[in-house]
Amino acid sequence: MNRLTALSRAAVLPALAGVAAAAGQAPWGLWALSLSGYGVILWHVASAEGWRQRFFRGWAAGTGHFAAAMFWIVEPFLVDPARDGWMAPFGVTFMATGLALFWGAAALGAGLGRGWAGRVLGAALGFGLADLARSYVFTGFPWALAGHVWIDTPVAQMAAYGGPILLSALTLGLVGLPVLALGRIGPLVVACGCASALLAGVWAAGNVRLAQPLAPRDPAIQVRLVQPNATQSLKWQAGMWNVFLDRMVAASAAPSEVPLDLIVWPETSVPYLLDSAGPIIEEARVASGGVPLAVGLQREEGLRYFNTLAAFDGEGRLTGFYDKLHLVPFGEYIPLGDLFGRFGISAFAAQAGNGYSSGTEAKLLDLGRAGRVLPLICYEAVFPQDLRAFPGRADWILQVTNDGWFGSLAGPYQHLAQARLRAIEQGLPLLRDANTGVTAVIDAKGRVLQTLPLDTDGWIDTAVPPALPATLYARTGDIPATMLLLGCIGVIALNRRRLAIDRGAQGR
Repeated sequence: MNRLTALSRAAVLPALAGVAAAAGQAPWGLWALSLSGYGVILWHVASAEGWRQRFFRGWAAGTGHFAAAMFWIVEPFLVDPARDGWMAPFGVTFMATGLALFWGAAALGAGLGRGWAGRVLGAALGFGLADLARSYVFTGFPWALAGHVWIDTPVAQMAAYGGPILLSALTLGLVGLPVLALGRIGPLVVACGCASALLAGVWAAGNVRLAQPLAPRDPAIQVRLVQPNATQSLKWQAGMWNVFLDRMVAASAAPSEVPLDLIVWPETSVPYLLDSAGPIIEEARVASGGVPLAVGLQREEGLRYFNTLAAFDGEGRLTGFYDKLHLVPFGEYIPLGDLFGRFGISAFAAQAGNGYSSGTEAKLLDLGRAGRVLPLICYEAVFPQDLRAFPGRADWILQVTNDGWFGSLAGPYQHLAQARLRAIEQGLPLLRDANTGVTAVIDAKGRVLQTLPLDTDGWIDTAVPPALPATLYARTGDIPATMLLLGCIGVIALNRRRLAIDRGAQGR
């Protein structure tokens, strides 16, 4: 019992620090509190004795962090609480403790260096690499990264050069400097001054980038984004899906001050398979007076089903479609889904079959007068590396999403924040059309120009904001930030080896 009590007490401080570190995530944006939390975590990990204690402290901090940042993960289980509600506490527990394993492994980085400075630097680099690993391992889940605390500040503009991993490295560097000098007043003052100067410099550079004007788009592209407020608990109920379809048709028929080039309906907003959607597409075409339409629906091919964005011209003819490539594990597909399907286990979001199949091609959609768009369906906007898989340069990014699964607390706002980061990284405007919100118009520097709030129905008419030339991140991805992290670890390792050689020589 005494040992269990001691472990519990040892977990309290890092867990609370992890909660504080989550305070910078959307919708709170308390980045200063996040920095304090990360500072305590680095100090606590660097102070640990032995790898077991380091791992445990890192894991405890991660558990607190991900439980606080991602508590909304219970929402999908509450769409049908009678069937799935019992799984909600297990979902958030497994999510928090599972993702915390990355932080436990990150804390082992403190063992790379010699002395206090080496341990702090090793821990900071470990946490930076943990964010990188989470972006790719097991199909990736780069949610609530350390760098995301800057999305609502000018610092986020640095993502145009190094993406979210560079922002994470910056975050950990800023907190690591003061931790290096703890216990010594003079060096601590100098370290805090250096960290403040670094932050001020990056903040100023971001403001300079934001102040640079964008060349207007010629000719202008006029788009209507329709938000039907199809709440997930009602979306597929008999008698209700017609209500939501009528809302979208009525929104498509509403007069516009300027001729529209495109009308967008959100992810899976049409309750028909693509081959059966002709009547509702025709109804929308007539109502809008022949405006081209991009609509989220489902597509069948043999025994496989796809989450699809389909484009129709002003005559109602299918001109192209994109099948979602990066699916949500357990939400849209279940590993070994064909096997589990025999026992009646299916993915949450799939309305046909046991789950969706992944698309096979990253392709831009040519929408005629509306330009060439890079299509993203919901969860795909979380992965910056996925956008670089598309061939050629798009005119703008279109994300259709159904954030009704995320509830109305933190989840939709965190999803929106990450979409803003994708716009900065690519230098492309992003138009976001959501079933329940937040529908938004985002410019190429990540600024939100127009929104429709959560749990409302309506539409936004907008001119697509101008694009920037391809950014450094659009050309190189995570390679520069990764090389920076690995290079710093190499320096620490070489320094450790040099110290070991020197001590060996002194011993002789």
